[in-house]
Amino acid sequence: MTQDPHPTKALIYCRVSSKSQQEDGHGLASQETRCREFAVAKGYEVEAVFPDTVTGGGDFMQRPGMVALLSFLDAQPGERYAVIFDDLKRFARDTRFHLDLREAFRARHARIECLNFKIDESPEGEFIETIMAAQGALERKQNGRQVAQKMKARMQSGYWVHTAPVGYRYETRAGEGKVLVPDEPLASIVREAFEGYASGRFASQVEIKRFFESCPDFPHLREGQLKQQRVTDILTQPLYTGFICSETYGLDWREGRHEPLISLETFDKVQARRQGAAKAPARKDMREDFPLRGAILCADCGRPYTACWSQGRTKKYAYYICDHKPCVSYRKSIPRNRLEGDIAALVRKLQPTQSLMDLATAMFRDAWDKRGAQAKEEAAQAKRDLARLEKQAGSLVERLIDATEPAVIRAYESKIAELERGKARLREVMARTSLKNRGSFEQNLEPALIFLANPWNIWEKGTMIAKRCVLNVAFTDRLTYCRKTGPRTPKTTLPFKVLGDVLDGKSGLVRSRRLELPRVLPHSDLNAARLPIPPRPHLVSARG
Repeated sequence: MTQDPHPTKALIYCRVSSKSQQEDGHGLASQETRCREFAVAKGYEVEAVFPDTVTGGGDFMQRPGMVALLSFLDAQPGERYAVIFDDLKRFARDTRFHLDLREAFRARHARIECLNFKIDESPEGEFIETIMAAQGALERKQNGRQVAQKMKARMQSGYWVHTAPVGYRYETRAGEGKVLVPDEPLASIVREAFEGYASGRFASQVEIKRFFESCPDFPHLREGQLKQQRVTDILTQPLYTGFICSETYGLDWREGRHEPLISLETFDKVQARRQGAAKAPARKDMREDFPLRGAILCADCGRPYTACWSQGRTKKYAYYICDHKPCVSYRKSIPRNRLEGDIAALVRKLQPTQSLMDLATAMFRDAWDKRGAQAKEEAAQAKRDLARLEKQAGSLVERLIDATEPAVIRAYESKIAELERGKARLREVMARTSLKNRGSFEQNLEPALIFLANPWNIWEKGTMIAKRCVLNVAFTDRLTYCRKTGPRTPKTTLPFKVLGDVLDGKSGLVRSRRLELPRVLPHSDLNAARLPIPPRPHLVSARG
């Protein structure tokens, strides 16, 4: 097709390789200014400018600005335009796509004009243009290789180079460059999610999703909702343990230079729970109006109660119901106030007497001292195991160097990666069992006593998530409720069970009244605080 040799109208195409260049620099503005000056000198009237902020490689049809430019030309087939761009590298930095793009403009009768390169339609001109395009492609690939090598080397040195995950941000340090540092309060939110899921406080990933959604500053929320995939991405990110893993660069459990948010042990517990039984998907109707939906079981069939609103003559009424068809209580409603009131009464009775709180302090002190001695032995054993794994890894590396078969090489690499993770876990055990990292007895005791002293306070003032957490921590299983007789006798978790067992058959759980946290007893006062423990333990009812 023959191009019009004298177009009078022009379109300008500008491109930078990243959004940071667009925001921090003046790449697009300076390109547009130079192109406009060129158009004035040529006598062209500029009708439109098409900017792009994408990398130079790949299909030009993936660039929004280029797609818009071609669509503009298609919409006006009778016009003849000159398409002006700043440099040949702005056009395309891939030889094949460069030639395809040239043909696309030829088919639309558009003339290509470049400020830094004279476009010549002769065979010699096309040859030189092809060589220049090939040179640009070579530079792009060489730059990409160099960047990848530098990124791998930095990650091998323990520095993360990709986008900071939720809970971290980058901070520039002298001599180190950009380093990940905890980003509060998001770091504490992520840590609480991991530890809560590992300990059973959160029963499923759905509850973690709701926990994240309850934090208004949590990122990636759209209309208060978070995609479940984001939760999975967070829970499977090893970076939170202080180690770096990368399939792209072949790195396995390389110790990072950033501060960990969780322990490797916690991370492993979370992965084990994730790989367990499948959990039900998130319910869109799970809201604060029915905080116990799914948390209380029907006494007749053992299925969780659901809930609904029922329209009366003048107002709506809230009910919990069993929606299991074979059940004798199918669709027979329980008023919300009655069920939630009965469950609240159970929680309200989970309050030990002052004497039992003093005993709990003494018991914690004994456990603290025994744990200290055990930690020393664990650290010594971990040190011996670490030396053994390092010897095994060194032997495998020597064999890997001499290996030639791809299958053998992959097997060695897999085993070395497994050993590296084992070494990382042992180093963490050594750090965790170090006495200087334990903190004081008082600091570790206070959170436990706050909950044991008055879980009712958390229940009464907390949100839906807080109430469900109280149930998970205080009771071993989901509570069972009979629509006729009320809640069945629950099994309390170990702390409440022990505190109820120590008085020789007399429950130490009392009705709610103001209770002060006990003072932390000095070691010399332990014997005075101890009460006789019966030889025959028994189950304690949380109903007293």
